[in-house]
Amino acid sequence: MSERVLEVLESGPACTVQDLGRSGHQAMGVPRSGALDSIALRLANALVGNDDTAAGLEFRMMGPRLRCTGGVSLVAVAGAVTGQMTPPQGTRSAPVQVEPWRSYRLEAGWTLSLKPRGACFGYVAVSGGVAVSPFLGSRATYQRGGFGGHEGRALAAGDRLPLGTATPSARPVQLRSLPEATEGPIRVIRGPQSEYFTAKAWETFLSTDYRVSREADRMGVRLEGETLEHVPALGADIVSDGMADGAIQVPGSGLPIVLLVDRQTVGGYPKIATVASADVRRFASLGPGDTIRFATISAQDAVSAIRAREKQVLDLIASMIEARPPGGIDVAALWTANIAGDAVNALQSDEGEGNR
Repeated sequence: MSERVLEVLESGPACTVQDLGRSGHQAMGVPRSGALDSIALRLANALVGNDDTAAGLEFRMMGPRLRCTGGVSLVAVAGAVTGQMTPPQGTRSAPVQVEPWRSYRLEAGWTLSLKPRGACFGYVAVSGGVAVSPFLGSRATYQRGGFGGHEGRALAAGDRLPLGTATPSARPVQLRSLPEATEGPIRVIRGPQSEYFTAKAWETFLSTDYRVSREADRMGVRLEGETLEHVPALGADIVSDGMADGAIQVPGSGLPIVLLVDRQTVGGYPKIATVASADVRRFASLGPGDTIRFATISAQDAVSAIRAREKQVLDLIASMIEARPPGGIDVAALWTANIAGDAVNALQSDEGEGNR
């Protein structure tokens, strides 16, 4: 069998190779990077039989068109994504619609076309994982630094990505239930410079809606809305200190900036709050014009939230079932559903017992 390769036939400006990111290098100015929605990538990897650490593709605004060569591969997409698998020209096979949260057999020569809904991020995993060379222990792309992933850049038509070893006989699976969506306000913990903000600023921060601006990418999201007042005696500058995923800086403009996985490792603006780790991934589903609201929680509640989220992920992976044929009937779901409800004997009256 020839080497398995993932060919990029078409791509968008925000399609990159990502895994769970690189850690331990912030002292050298290297951010974590990795998937903005790590849960979506982990579930996609599980659906094709990969480890958590395997690399896949992340895309936004425009999905890629891909083709696998060298044998059959399992593929799975995650997030707000639609797609289609198309057979080679001249064959009688019909195209297959692709849905998220289940895997499919992608035969050699077939193409996979994906499209995110809106500006949301989407993910695709392939059995064996994208096996580009790791850099500092990770295959994640950091475009601003020009390293990781495939040549440190977004993918382009003509790129050929090597795939790792996979089991050709593996069967498609699907999640028994969909991941629970986190709703309500974005949960935050008071930031390390919360004293730099007036009482009015805090009231505004927690009581008004903010809009996602067009300045939103993997580095961070600038928000639009009511401005936040700094304490005049302290101002809007600090001695630069370390950053964490989800840190919310407020520069002199008074408008918050939520920092994400490709953020700078240090910064000189005061941080009013930090997004709870369990909620950082929610920014992957937000696009320009979407509105959010913040609510404070304790550090202990934030720890409980991330533990609950991890339990949900492990439960979803443990409960995966064999996937129904594309377009077919989900027999397993039918057996667990109450389809008929009560049965009624039409030959008996409605009065008294024994009519049901």
